[in-house]
Amino acid sequence: MKIMVETSAHHVHVTKETLEALFGKDAALTNKKDLSQPGQFACVEKVSVVGPRGEMKMSILGPERSADQVEISLTDARKLGIAAPVRESGDIEGTPGCKLVGPAGEIEINCGVIAAKRHIHLDPKTAEEFGLKDKQIVSVKVGENTGRATTFGDVVIRVSPSYAPAMHIDTDESNAAGLGGTVDGEIIA
Repeated sequence: MKIMVETSAHHVHVTKETLEALFGKDAALTNKKDLSQPGQFACVEKVSVVGPRGEMKMSILGPERSADQVEISLTDARKLGIAAPVRESGDIEGTPGCKLVGPAGEIEINCGVIAAKRHIHLDPKTAEEFGLKDKQIVSVKVGENTGRATTFGDVVIRVSPSYAPAMHIDTDESNAAGLGGTVDGEIIA
């Protein structure tokens, strides 16, 4: 079972309220580039994410969300001084917060900073073809021609009609396997 593996760099998801606090009243996200997941896009807008030890400029991903979320690698977490737990996107209860700074203001978020758990997006038809179920844990082998072949364990399957087949890993994971850009991985169920 082959799956496209993409590296997801650090990024921020914001609510409409946070967007307006950072960019001004009636601010809207500007699509810079469509992403592999239908309806998702990288934005022109960027914010500074500020932690106890430092700050980093990060892109916002659209569209707006129902909760603010900052997805970083564990290396980023160390640079910022934030103890980001490894969590599935959206599972932010009890996670640390940070300060977000935009051109029109700043806001403290109480929670939402995570290192995203590696995961595979599948639509129901592809999941059925692969014999995989939502929340199932699999392994994925990557990097056969990099000299750093790696098998990632603890990869969670996420199934939704709004998804397109793709695996997402962070920059630390991609660098560890010597991956350059989008590559194919092999799902080991």
